[in-house]
Amino acid sequence: MATTATIGYHMGVSRTQTLVQLTEELLRRLDERAAREGRSRSALIRDAIEEYLADQERDEISRQIIEGYERIPETDEEMAWAEASAREMIREEPW
Repeated sequence: MATTATIGYHMGVSRTQTLVQLTEELLRRLDERAAREGRSRSALIRDAIEEYLADQERDEISRQIIEGYERIPETDEEMAWAEASAREMIREEPW
């Protein structure tokens, strides 16, 4: 069961406090990383959740793109144009 309470934050950002139960091992690892990075547990947990949710969103976008190409595949002409464009961009790189 999560306990929540709305708390204020400077610069007008409102947050909700949530209780999360962690194993001793996970808490130890979290504290080690927080100390190493000079950040709070809360900041690390917020960033981890943001990244996790962003990964899910990117995965969904990728799935939709693949589905679109499976539904309407590119033509041979489009593939030839894409390959020629990629080769041109590589040639222009100052390696």
